[in-house]
Amino acid sequence: MAKDTSAPTDLIWALSACNFVIGMGAFIVVGLIDPVADAFTISRAAAGWLMTFYAISYAILSPLLVSATGAIGRRRVLALGMGMFALGAAGCAFAPNLPTLYASRALAAAGAGMFTPVAAAVTAAVSPAAVRGRALANVVFGLSLAQVFGVPAGSWVAYTFGWRMAFVMVLVLALIALVVVWLRVPRGLSLQPVSLRDLGRVLKDGLLIAVVLFTAAFLGPIYIIYTYLSPLLTDTMGFGRDGIALVLLIFGIAAVTGNQLGGRMADALGAVKTLVILCLALIFLMPLFSALPFAKLGLFAVVFFWSMSCWAFMASQQIRLLALAPEEASVVFALNAAAIYVGTASGAAVGGLVLEQFGLLALGIAGGIGALGALGHVLWTHRAAKLAGRET
Repeated sequence: MAKDTSAPTDLIWALSACNFVIGMGAFIVVGLIDPVADAFTISRAAAGWLMTFYAISYAILSPLLVSATGAIGRRRVLALGMGMFALGAAGCAFAPNLPTLYASRALAAAGAGMFTPVAAAVTAAVSPAAVRGRALANVVFGLSLAQVFGVPAGSWVAYTFGWRMAFVMVLVLALIALVVVWLRVPRGLSLQPVSLRDLGRVLKDGLLIAVVLFTAAFLGPIYIIYTYLSPLLTDTMGFGRDGIALVLLIFGIAAVTGNQLGGRMADALGAVKTLVILCLALIFLMPLFSALPFAKLGLFAVVFFWSMSCWAFMASQQIRLLALAPEEASVVFALNAAAIYVGTASGAAVGGLVLEQFGLLALGIAGGIGALGALGHVLWTHRAAKLAGRET
């Protein structure tokens, strides 16, 4: 009998659709920097803290919540996470002041921090090894698809109807996603139970944590630029609502392309080779943003290949982590998801400092320097794993 190498596509695509909503809600503020800054009479850097605060909350809460709910059925955990995310979106939409807006972003981050790592762990558990990279890429596909439609749509809505309506749109989609989770995720689905004790044991594994932190090292430089992409394009290229929405659309299309390409590269080339190639691409591409303005077609090409390189890394990184700690997949994926937002927070924070100290045109150079550090990180952790007899 031939060995089954297929993954349960209905479940995977349902989870991917829910991740679309998560991604839209998480990154929608990229297109809202100027409207939110104007609404609360704050600086662009202060408005960028909406991303930073979300990221910090996610990084802290995701591993704790995933570990604390490790013995609960996966459908209930996924539904709880999506419900919390919906409440956070509602709080953002109707926030009367800035502290409430920040608190609502924290609640949304907690819900996302429960949902996305558990969705990845479920996918890894139900997918054969031969197609695991592609299966994980398909679940992350929803997050990257949010860059195609969700973030540009949110930006357009914010500039047309006000930034609050963008969060109302996220709220409606989150409620629909909650129904999808309850109807499409099988009842009684469970994995190897994990607990806070498992989290503590993983945190003591220095090599594993070092590999997890590559995610932050890779994404941090990206968000130095991405968080402030809207004002960068406004000031250097003269782009308004439609121009910014178009660039975000191109970024999103490339994100989808990179996500799928990354899964295939991971299966064909291996995780480490794929990550080295992506780091080299970012080292070359990101400094180009310090050369703006230039021809629109050139900008569109840079944005496309930049985004494709950004979003191609996740499947390879998850495969590395799964090889190091297969029994604690949920906890490790939660830590990896936390590292995503450590990278997001640090990148947004560094970008704000660069913006205030050196101006918008320094963001690209800062991103390129950070990408060089990410290359050193992946080479160092790979060598350390080989010396320890734990190849990644």
